[in-house]
Amino acid sequence: MSRQRVANADTVVVKVGTRTLTLPDGRLDPTQVANLAEQLSSLVAAGRRVVLVSSGAVGAGIGRMKLTERPRDLAELQAVAAVGQSCLIEAYNRALEPFGRHAAQILLTTDDFDDRTRYLNVRNTLTALFRLGAIPIINENDTVRVDELQRNFGDNDRLAAMVTNLLRAPLLVLLTDVEGVLTGDDPPVVVPLIDLSAGSAATLVKSDARGGIALSRGGMASKLEAARIATSAGEQVVIANGRRPNVLAEILAGEGVGTLLVGNLLGGPGEGLSSRKRWIGFATRTLGRLTLDDGACRAVTQRGSSLLAVGVQQVDGQFAKGDVVSLVDAGGRELARGLTNYDSADLAKLAGLASERIAEVLGHIPYEEVVHRDNLVLVETRKPS
Repeated sequence: MSRQRVANADTVVVKVGTRTLTLPDGRLDPTQVANLAEQLSSLVAAGRRVVLVSSGAVGAGIGRMKLTERPRDLAELQAVAAVGQSCLIEAYNRALEPFGRHAAQILLTTDDFDDRTRYLNVRNTLTALFRLGAIPIINENDTVRVDELQRNFGDNDRLAAMVTNLLRAPLLVLLTDVEGVLTGDDPPVVVPLIDLSAGSAATLVKSDARGGIALSRGGMASKLEAARIATSAGEQVVIANGRRPNVLAEILAGEGVGTLLVGNLLGGPGEGLSSRKRWIGFATRTLGRLTLDDGACRAVTQRGSSLLAVGVQQVDGQFAKGDVVSLVDAGGRELARGLTNYDSADLAKLAGLASERIAEVLGHIPYEEVVHRDNLVLVETRKPS
């Protein structure tokens, strides 16, 4: 049933990692780029909407500038990414032209997902590109966002998951340099199916130390986190070897390639959460944290209730009315996210008070609810970062 849902996906987000795209010396592998372009073109010709989230800009820049290692200086790393980004998009465009397709470059940062207007603008642009028959090539904008280059996890994995939610795409394919999620056995075995709604899959990851130039900033842990984001909204994820011949065709044919990750079905592929709730729950960053008492936890997670001030035990962070806040239990497990009706200063005064006492403290009652149910999204329980 799960593989059939994969085969029926009308919109597919494909993420390809650096090691899958480059040669051992860091240069782009033109054969691999051409193979990927042909596969993407075939999916579009079959009537599917396709987005590619591509790493490789730093690796391409290293190869173009004939460097022997990844730069350690941040400004040089940004410069190498800028050089490599032009190489990367040129390579894709050349590879797509024989199939009558064009590469459309889109560079994004987390700020584009935090801002609701920019978030919608990205979605509108992608929809227009689908109508024009172009293939969007998305990458993190490393030249203006220095923190992405400094982190030790694969930001493009998370970016791909966020694009999946933005488009309500039923399928995210993460192409890497291994066959899928591997067990710790000797030899390792591919795990064919993981249900992320049943708990963490981190223990299934086989540690893998490789030598050579440190091109990739990702790893299986970041792919599992990306899968959690996508599957929490009801979509499916496949992690597979990007160098496997015709890997995308096999996946979309419903064959047992790689590792399939599923989560909350939410009534069907792409149908469970509105685009607005996907933005609240899985795209924008939280600016504060509200610790709830046991009664409020049950009301929010089990009874579908709004959050009232009486159920708030502690307020952390500085936020304004309308910002997204994280709702956690006493142990710090995140239960939900939502748009707050009060800023942090006022809410700190109201925490633990019954609704009828709001006017006594503030002089009026702007809202009875701290977070209304219509602006609240349940998320998988986990320790917030």
